[in-house]
Amino acid sequence: REIDGDLAKTLTVVISKSGGTPETRNGMLEAQSAYHEMGLNFGHHVVAITGEGSQLDKVAENERWLERFPMWDWVGGRTSELSAVGLLPAALQGFDIDGMLRGAKEMDEATRISSTRNNPAALLALMWFHATDGKGSRDMVILPYKDRLQLLSKYLQQLVMESLGKEKDLDGKVVHQGIAVYGNKGSTDQHAYVQQLREGVPNFFATFVEVLKDRQHGQSLEVEDDVTTGDYLSGLLQGTRRALWENGRQSLTITVGEVNAETIGKLIALFERAVGLYAHLVNVNAYHQPGVEAGKKAAASVLETQHRVLEALENQAGSSLTADEIAQTIGAPEEAETIYHILRHLAANGRVKKNNGKHVSQVTFSK
Repeated sequence: REIDGDLAKTLTVVISKSGGTPETRNGMLEAQSAYHEMGLNFGHHVVAITGEGSQLDKVAENERWLERFPMWDWVGGRTSELSAVGLLPAALQGFDIDGMLRGAKEMDEATRISSTRNNPAALLALMWFHATDGKGSRDMVILPYKDRLQLLSKYLQQLVMESLGKEKDLDGKVVHQGIAVYGNKGSTDQHAYVQQLREGVPNFFATFVEVLKDRQHGQSLEVEDDVTTGDYLSGLLQGTRRALWENGRQSLTITVGEVNAETIGKLIALFERAVGLYAHLVNVNAYHQPGVEAGKKAAASVLETQHRVLEALENQAGSSLTADEIAQTIGAPEEAETIYHILRHLAANGRVKKNNGKHVSQVTFSK
């Protein structure tokens, strides 16, 4: 609502490879509704990034959206940062996308070297393999020491966990592979969990990202004689790494000269290649996501049950029924708990009436 006054000058970017992902579609419909409420033609303020011939592509064409930017079918969402998916929003925000691509190109060349010792992605993948025993036995804690990299851990959560978290390997054997990823930026945010990292359960390895140059422009503030704020940050990184090592905690450090567009491109390419190589080491497919698809199917099943619940209440208007009674009515007694959660959500939004009972099983609902 904060941009209502400037909505006429606001561009919306809708990104979906197929156009069938519910979350993206719902977000698009919310945006479309906001434009319509202001008397604006949505198509005059929106562009699409999608696969050619997709549902979204057809909508954009039929409604004459400003532009459609294609993405390849074989590019997954987590590996699309350096395609139109990531580059267009970055360009609109003023990022140097040519620099990002240059950095990625340089990393591509570096990670095609057949010598393992000289291939940064191969070294990183081997470090992961060693730290996790090749079985995901330890989590990956990401600690970049730069504010501008504070979202790196969230990006890597999807890239690593969606790519490597697999029940079966390429031979169909149940292996339950994967590496859990969490973290934030050092040094301020690390105070939330560095105590456990040093003295708690040793079920992790830390990945430090060190940035040598303190600032893009100018010098860091000197806060003590010959000691700047940047010196403190560097000292805290080195001190934290040493404190973990002294207590037998594993870590690895990635060092970059500075944070700029080329560095970001290099980091994205480095981690993408490392994920592919690690997947090869543990014999899983890094480029499909059956668990995600299972979640989508389950969600669709819940919504179908909701339709049946509402229909049952409509057919028995005036009656007040428990979740168990409704489950019996629609022939799904095993879904009573799910039906209760559906009804509770509907009641909170004023779509059904809830009548409290002494126990959850006695709570009734009506239309």
